[in-house]
Amino acid sequence: MKVLVAGATGTVGAHVVEQALARGHQVVAVARSPARLTVAHPRLTKIAADVEDAATIGPLLHGVDAVISTVGIGASRTPTTLYSAGTRSLLAGTAEHEVRRVVVISSEVADHWAHQGWLKLHLVLPLLQRFLGATYDDMRRMDVALWESGASWTALRAPRIRNAAAVGRYRLDPEKPLPHGWSITAPDMATALLDLAESDDFSRRHVYIAN
Repeated sequence: MKVLVAGATGTVGAHVVEQALARGHQVVAVARSPARLTVAHPRLTKIAADVEDAATIGPLLHGVDAVISTVGIGASRTPTTLYSAGTRSLLAGTAEHEVRRVVVISSEVADHWAHQGWLKLHLVLPLLQRFLGATYDDMRRMDVALWESGASWTALRAPRIRNAAAVGRYRLDPEKPLPHGWSITAPDMATALLDLAESDDFSRRHVYIAN
């Protein structure tokens, strides 16, 4: 399988690249500064590109089977269009080149909070929205882009992503947040993204994830 990884130098993206190569896939790693990706491999192509630039991204999707987007702005409070415009750019290319799967990272905070427990509902999520609302507002615009597309996409509603060693397992629920689902490690998140990219499970669905 040929996989394009957007945001390939990020905490999760770098793990996706390494794990995809370990699974035998061909990888196109896209980032603003791909030289930061230290791994080298005959099946790895590194490309410097702005994911929001549809004219540049489109041709990169020729022959690609699946797109995994791990783009993000971290804890920045600055208003952004990276998630929504970047996803629209990728979706335009996937439609043109008939890419089979699109898998992206979203957040619990970007979803409605109806099914959350008391602590998250009344304390954790409101605080995150207050201080990092620019990120989650744009993730909501990304959701609209996904729904408006004809792509076979899956968006993972992630809790806190920890830069820690893999636990070796993860849990998914397409209906509601997971019990005690406070976090997931970056390598386990990468594994889940790849597992979904390789399958047709949860097509056109948002799915909660946690360790």
